[in-house]
This record gives sequence, structure tokens and C-alpha cells, in this order.
Amino acid sequence: MKIREITPFIGAEFTGVTYEDLTRPEVFQELVDRLHRHELVVVRELELTPEQQISLAARLGRPVPFVIQKYRHPEYPEIMISSNEVKNDKPLGVARVGNFWHQDSTFVADPAPYTMLHGVNVPGTSGHTLYASALDVYDRLPQEWKDKLAGRTGVHTVGKRLRIRPEHVGLSVAEFRALIDIEHPKVEHPLVQTDPVTGRPYLYGSREYMDSVAGFDPNENEAFFSVVDELLADEDHVYTHRWTPEDLVIWKTKTTFHQATAVEPGVSRTVHRVSIDAGE
Repeated sequence: MKIREITPFIGAEFTGVTYEDLTRPEVFQELVDRLHRHELVVVRELELTPEQQISLAARLGRPVPFVIQKYRHPEYPEIMISSNEVKNDKPLGVARVGNFWHQDSTFVADPAPYTMLHGVNVPGTSGHTLYASALDVYDRLPQEWKDKLAGRTGVHTVGKRLRIRPEHVGLSVAEFRALIDIEHPKVEHPLVQTDPVTGRPYLYGSREYMDSVAGFDPNENEAFFSVVDELLADEDHVYTHRWTPEDLVIWKTKTTFHQATAVEPGVSRTVHRVSIDAGE
């Protein structure tokens, strides 16, 4: 087994590890320690059955079935299938998800603390995943913005990214927006939070899952989103995960920004996602 730091700002990589290795308490504890210290852990080429993925997830916390039932694995509801493949004239899973910078599920009151992806059928030439540390993003904020954001609250919403479903046909834009607010009410989170393991502050929020910063006017909000967008666009502070078959990737949802990239035309891609809530 080999372990290396992927970048100075995010990520640790394990190679030469099997599922049987991870059943050993000391090996799994090393993975958990690295996850807490580096925000993101990659285990290269880890052969896993769906049952084994769920078993590993259950050791971190409580695997949570995906909210949209039709995208769940047909036998294992804890697994969401992200896929552009079609079988028997039916999509295998959700084809396009997370193709923008975000932290997972900030639009709910109590987001699950971990996300786990397993590369079931992944190309090496496209469909990469980008990762950035929310601690590093905060560190790079200009001091004037650190001062401006201190004590502020972010108002979060899924409204910008909610998909229109058949039952929404015929609604006006105003009616659709009102329905979003009823079905998915906005939530508030402190904009600057502290990681309990490292004690470092981090930025919690981004353009696509936020409505606004409480107390900011429209110009201030746009300026805030632009600053965050610019920091996330800095390739020197982004880890690009180029998938190899059977990779397992786990991250802390609050401190890890990420974004899926496009899959080239005619290429299949399927990953299994498990959202992991805090343990009982």
C-alpha cells in the first residue's frame, strides 16, 4: 500500500489497496484520518461490488437513499447511478449532474457530511472531476472580502438548478418559482465556517446553490459570486481527477468544491454515488 499527498491544498491518494485491506481497522482508520486532514481521498482501482461500497460507506456514517427514486440503483437504493448509458431503451441513471462548481446539498438544512463515488465504467479521456478546497478558497480571499463576509449568512436554494418535470408543463415562470419556494424552501448557513478537525476557516457557498448573501444588495451579491468564481477558476489550485477504472473517491461535502466535466460524444460513463449522513 502506498499513500501520497495529491496536491498541497487538497487530496490524498491510496494505491495498492484492496477491499479486504480496508476491512482491517488500522487501514480504514488511516483512510479516515487522511480524509479529515486532506478533505478528499482517492483509492485507485479498487474493485467493489455495490454491497461492498455500501458496507464501506456505513463505516463512515449512514448511507442515505437518493431523493429521486428513479435514479436509485434498482437493488440498492443507497446508490445513485450517474450515467449516460441506456439499457433496454431506458436511461441507466441521471446523465448530467454536478457540471458546475458546488458543495454538495448546501440547499438543505443539514447536508450529509460525506460523498463517495465509485467509477464503474469510466473513460480516461473525458468526464474528469474537478476538486478545490473551501479552506484554500477562503485563504485566498482578499482581506477586504474576509472582513466583508465575517459574520454573514448565505441564503441557499436549489432553484437555479431544479429540473423542470412533466408536471410543471403549463406553469408560468412566476408559478414555477413559487412552487420551488414551497417544495424546496431556502435555507441559511453561516458563510464562513470552521473545520472541526483542522480549526481552519472555510467558505461555505457558491453561485449555483446560493440565492444571495443576507444583507447584500444585487451589486454586492454579483461581486461576491464573481470573486468566488475567479478563485475556483485558478487551475493552480484545482485538482483534476482523471478517472481510471474502479477508482473510489470520497470527500467531505462542506469543505470540498467540485465540478463534473463533459463526457465526449459517443463515450459511456457510469459512476455509483453514495451520500453518507452522520452516524446514529
